Amino acid sequence: MNGRQHRHQQQHHRAKSKLQYIKKSELVVSSPNSVVEDVEKRVSPEVVHVNGNNNNVDDVASSSKTKEEEDDGIDIMDDRLDKLLSNIQQPELSQEQIIINDQLQQDELLVVESIYGENVFNLDSWKGLRCFQIHINIDILGEIGITAKMNAVNEVETISGNSDDFLYSFKVQYLPPIVLTCLLPKSYPSHQPPIFTISVKWLESAKILSLCSMLDSIWTEQQGQEVIYHWVEWLHSSSLSHLGFDEEIRLGPYGTNRVADARVVSGIRCIDADIPFLKSYNNERRHQNFLKELHECCICYSEYPGTEFVQLPCKHFFCRKCLQTFTQIHVKEGNVSNLQCLDAKCKDMIPPGLLKHFLGDEDYERWESMMLEKTLASMSDVVYCPRCETPCIEEEDQHAQCTKCFFSFCTLCRERRHVGIACMTLEMKLQLLQDRQNSSRLKGNQRQIELQKINEMLSEREVRRDSKLCPYCDMAISRTEGCNKMKCGNCGEYFCYRCNKPLDASDPYGHFRDEGSCELFPREMIENWQQAHINPRQEIQQIHAELFHLGGSPCPCCRQFNVKMGNNNHMLCWACQNHYCYLCNQIVKRGDKHYGPKGCKQHSEG
Repeated sequence: MNGRQHRHQQQHHRAKSKLQYIKKSELVVSSPNSVVEDVEKRVSPEVVHVNGNNNNVDDVASSSKTKEEEDDGIDIMDDRLDKLLSNIQQPELSQEQIIINDQLQQDELLVVESIYGENVFNLDSWKGLRCFQIHINIDILGEIGITAKMNAVNEVETISGNSDDFLYSFKVQYLPPIVLTCLLPKSYPSHQPPIFTISVKWLESAKILSLCSMLDSIWTEQQGQEVIYHWVEWLHSSSLSHLGFDEEIRLGPYGTNRVADARVVSGIRCIDADIPFLKSYNNERRHQNFLKELHECCICYSEYPGTEFVQLPCKHFFCRKCLQTFTQIHVKEGNVSNLQCLDAKCKDMIPPGLLKHFLGDEDYERWESMMLEKTLASMSDVVYCPRCETPCIEEEDQHAQCTKCFFSFCTLCRERRHVGIACMTLEMKLQLLQDRQNSSRLKGNQRQIELQKINEMLSEREVRRDSKLCPYCDMAISRTEGCNKMKCGNCGEYFCYRCNKPLDASDPYGHFRDEGSCELFPREMIENWQQAHINPRQEIQQIHAELFHLGGSPCPCCRQFNVKMGNNNHMLCWACQNHYCYLCNQIVKRGDKHYGPKGCKQHSEG
């Protein structure tokens, strides 16, 4: 690219801001013992990750550097530039040629900065020569796999092979940039190429040397012309293909990270450091891009920028307003078990750190208290003291002693410990207290206390009469309508309301499909429904079912008996109106798929 081409590029790619000047101390220098990368420092420390973790790229890649470490990095870069500059022989140039080269360098820098914007850093003049740095983001289509070879004891790969080696793989969308640092001699571009170094945090030295050789080849082909733009474009779009990383990047090998070329700056250290760094950088870049884009909330269907969304650990995201309303409503209603991801197919819980962000201090304390109660209620050996309500550990003989008031009580009836004596029933306790109310020995205060207990027992008796206790947490649950498959609002577990047996959460209806098991709907509920909705055809089928008990089968859904009419095996339940097969007793959704050569016969005798 000549100066005329540079000016043409400049007209089409105007710079949005001036060149960025940074000190030489901010140069990227990486070595096996010291890694300082400017791209990490430019990640905003104020970004709050939606999963509650403030793990920025620089937190994983390197800890805070001391003043001595920074000075060492500057010295390393100075040594490299000195060595590279001393290795070239400066030709004698006329003053006119020096002025021409200087103008071409200036034009080229303006064009490169107008194209790559904030990724170009014009550094302090070094020994009277222009020095700058470009952070080159690698072009990746979709995702690319990264593989690291490890052995059975989690040690990094070395030169020698090991039969116990295994591979660890993961995928990323973004890779840390290739950092190209250039020093432009006065003889560039007319006679000599730029002096450069290539720094890559995740490539070993031999591969970086291969990139350097390719840049040398590009200069050879275009000697006497400006090449920086071509270098950057090649590193951006073709470097992975050149290294054989079209489909997968393989880290390492480790232990061979030394080459004599001073242009090579490799930042690889060990797998334990490199893998977390690559993952964290990828996550940070994805998060930064998410914040810049517009997204639609799947709850309110409103469109907001990414800064107005919260992404849960399960990767589902919702706008802040919807998520805050959701959490506040459930905490106020006491449904802490429903504080899950709002996606219908996801059951991941919302992290406590996020709840604390959306809830006020009072609501968050209420949530903590309810979660503690729920956790203690799920422990079969934890009971509450009937006097002070302190959680206690139940002993093997169904007794417990409170650690706060030291009251020893029976965990079955919650009365004073009675070894060898059966517990009193609720009716017996109620009768005893009611008889005591007529006694003249009770003082006014004691009489009032026992009267309050009587009222509580009467309420408990009425609750037990119209409800069932959850077999998991003993919460009283009353069914007002619907089927016998119940879900406890306290612990979220399923059980049968008729027999009070626990149900398998993966298939809660399986209990009602088994032969001889409970009916899904109570018989009286079906009768009431039939009176309101039954049609003439159903009425005829019901009469047949009541008169003829042979030649039929129970419905696999509601267990109501249905009579087989003729030789047709396709049954229609008169009660729940579900279709099923008489032969296999399975629900039939599409007859053309169930019956046929590979299925059941639709017509048969008997």
